Amino acid sequence: MEYVYAALLLHKLGKPIDEANIKKIIEAAGGNVDEVKVKALVASLQGVNIDEAIKSATAVAVTPVAAQPAAPAQAPAAEAKPEKPKEEEKKEEEALAGLSALFG
Repeated sequence: MEYVYAALLLHKLGKPIDEANIKKIIEAAGGNVDEVKVKALVASLQGVNIDEAIKSATAVAVTPVAAQPAAPAQAPAAEAKPEKPKEEEKKEEEALAGLSALFG
């Protein structure tokens, strides 16, 4: 995650997001640089408009918040337990009574 933060910091500062700059930020923060992660991040960000990605991520994050009031209306229906018919309850009681006879 720190690699993504480094890339976002570079973007915010208007600096190029390249391997050398990401390594400098990770090292300055006291982290150990993983060359594979740095290369993968830089390669995956090539051609990506970070501003648009941030805007679309914000729009997605806001959508579930608006849908939350509908969730509690559905929750009680999911929590309702089907009641056992009285015949099943009687059978269970008889079975328990039979077991108690075995143990005195």
